[in-house]
Amino acid sequence: MAESANQLVHFEIIGADPGKLRAYYGDLFGWTFELGDTVSEHVSETGEYGFVGAEIAGLNGGVGGGASLRPKVLFYVGVEDVGAALTQAEELGGQRVFGPDGVPGKLVVGQFTDPEGNLIGVAGPR
Repeated sequence: MAESANQLVHFEIIGADPGKLRAYYGDLFGWTFELGDTVSEHVSETGEYGFVGAEIAGLNGGVGGGASLRPKVLFYVGVEDVGAALTQAEELGGQRVFGPDGVPGKLVVGQFTDPEGNLIGVAGPR
């Protein structure tokens, strides 16, 4: 993932009714979705995540969620080591929300809040 280190690599739109959100953004922007699962239940309930192709939205992204998740919009920054990035975020005054979580070598994710409380994601191979 070195080519995408510290670049925006993914966005998410999460809500309590992901089907309704997918219909909304599909109608609004012409996005189509491929339903699948995320690497973490902290991101979306099983079977409720719809991936938007980068060729459609300009950046890899997805719309998902479920009744157990609060609405949010966030972006992910590509990093080599999610755990190290989360530790550094904490050392700089942020707070870890979750992670690292996922499949090492494939995709690992985590989220933190910055000192102002903004939610940010990090993603990488470990």
